[in-house]
Amino acid sequence: MNTFAESIVLSGFQTLDFIILTVYVILIVSLGIFVSRDRKKETSAKDYFLASNTLTWWVVGASLIAANISTEHFIGMSGTSFANGIAIAAYEVMAAIILIVIGKFFLPTMIKRKTKTIQQFLSERYNNGVGLSFSILWLFIYVFINLTSVAWLGALAIEQIFGLHGVAIHIGTLDISLRLFIVFALFVVAGSYTTYGGLLAVAWTDVLQCALFIGGGFITSWVVLQQIGNIFELSPFQMLGKMYTDLTTGENLFNDHFHLIIQQSHDPQAFSNVPGIAAVFGGILLTNIGYWGCNQYIIQKGLAAKDVQEGQKGMLFAAFLKLLIPFFVLLPGLCAYYLVELHPDIIAALRIDEGLAKSDNAYPWLIHNFTPTGIKGLAFVTLIAAIISTLSSLINSTATIFTVDIYKKYINTTASDLRLVNVGRIASLCALLVALIATTPLLGSLDQAFQYIQEYSSFIYPGIVTVFGLGLFWKRASTQAATLTALLTIPLGVLFKVLLPEMPFHIRGSYIFIILFIIFVAVSQHNKNLCEASQLSENDVRKLKFWAVILGCTGAAIILITTVIEIWSIFAAPDSFIAYLHDIGIQAFFFFGVLVGGNAIWLWSDACDTKADIKALPIRLYLYQSSRNYTYGIIIIGAFSILLYILLW
Repeated sequence: MNTFAESIVLSGFQTLDFIILTVYVILIVSLGIFVSRDRKKETSAKDYFLASNTLTWWVVGASLIAANISTEHFIGMSGTSFANGIAIAAYEVMAAIILIVIGKFFLPTMIKRKTKTIQQFLSERYNNGVGLSFSILWLFIYVFINLTSVAWLGALAIEQIFGLHGVAIHIGTLDISLRLFIVFALFVVAGSYTTYGGLLAVAWTDVLQCALFIGGGFITSWVVLQQIGNIFELSPFQMLGKMYTDLTTGENLFNDHFHLIIQQSHDPQAFSNVPGIAAVFGGILLTNIGYWGCNQYIIQKGLAAKDVQEGQKGMLFAAFLKLLIPFFVLLPGLCAYYLVELHPDIIAALRIDEGLAKSDNAYPWLIHNFTPTGIKGLAFVTLIAAIISTLSSLINSTATIFTVDIYKKYINTTASDLRLVNVGRIASLCALLVALIATTPLLGSLDQAFQYIQEYSSFIYPGIVTVFGLGLFWKRASTQAATLTALLTIPLGVLFKVLLPEMPFHIRGSYIFIILFIIFVAVSQHNKNLCEASQLSENDVRKLKFWAVILGCTGAAIILITTVIEIWSIFAAPDSFIAYLHDIGIQAFFFFGVLVGGNAIWLWSDACDTKADIKALPIRLYLYQSSRNYTYGIIIIGAFSILLYILLW
């Protein structure tokens, strides 16, 4: 095994690469401290946790993407594209669609109510127990799933890029893994300016980091294509065309790597990760609603916008950026797969160690072997920027949830702003310490960490989407229903995981949502804590009834057609179109039908019921009116998403 110094030399990194990295670290920490340098603002909790609601649309959009994009994309998603192909892009395409839905229907009410956290909303809409339960659940996910996985994947990538596998640092009689030291260093960089400056520091550094990893990501992918193309004497575009042809014809006719929809019979393992059409109309849709609309470290950027219009434009900007991400995140994984699986002779001729014992090694393996000096440093900074931006958002949101939803509400109700800011800083440091200790035991043996993040985060999404969505829109949604749903969310996730381990987790999550939705509606129908509902105008009643009929009939038709197809597929010939529909996961439309048709329940109830829950939100349809430009943006994003699936189905 090489020593640390020998590994650095063999990595191919030159002085220029290390200069680029050093400049980045100094720049990002300095910027974070500079934007929050006003000591007068240091005592303002609103400034620390919500940037005093000063964020403009471009800061909101860039910060949303910076918080989202991390090692789970550059390493985890690229690793999944190596293992299963581009179907994992469904997360990004559906995210773009959901972002504009969140901007239109979720954000207006939240900003008008001056909501700081999702859990605060749940406490006000239902009771403190519901808010507290989800506060604890999110804190658990942020510390034990998100912080650990982002830092672990980042450290793994850095090891791979520098060839530092298995290197340990000797301290006395102890041998401590270098990877743990890298995790610690990432936490120190992200925590330094985040702990000091709060959300304002996070948001402004995110703007720079978003530009870095989008620009750096495209440049790195282009250079990798260029370097591989040089081997075949082809231009980057010609190389991409050759990869597409080679992976979709001849012996690879049934290879799924260049298809957005996977058939279960072609690749059961890939289907379990990205289950065909269920990736579009099933659990990934549910995951995206929960992630972008009910996840504090994401939605916090929208809640900090100057006003509703700025927040909506920020969501639209983020949606456009989201559609760019597959083009530079998935390509490295595809390139690695193409070389390793189709051209091992080239790998051997170049005397390159395959180094891909795990799929998640694909991105760093390419950087290590196929990028020149300067681009190595840029690619490395791109990766580090993605890691740091997500860690900083997680740190700030962890502090926000603990301070606002737990400390201020239950421990010290009279705490001053200065006290709340200091508690937030202590909470940030404690979260980093716990995550540092938990990282190795939780993630040491994973192959595709992106799927780990999605699966275990999805345990909470069916419940939070049900409780939050119905609480936001349905005037009869009851506290008892919310409490029961909150209590059942995790147990049902564990039960389905134990009883149906072979079922793709996206589909499991879909069925859990259906169960929780039915329970929530049934319990709310027996709501005793009612008062007289506010009177709606005839025009509002007519609109609510119209959409109730449209969505109810559409949902019922979807469920009926799906049922017929699923029964028919039992008797259909293996090569028939009906069998094909079953093979790509048409059962996901049971969930989609419930998601669409279920809206008819609250729409009709809001239009006709004379009673409402005592904590129901007033019905204000004017909040959901959007500008013409926002509508044009929706059309463009929808059309581009459909075009992608038509071209790469």
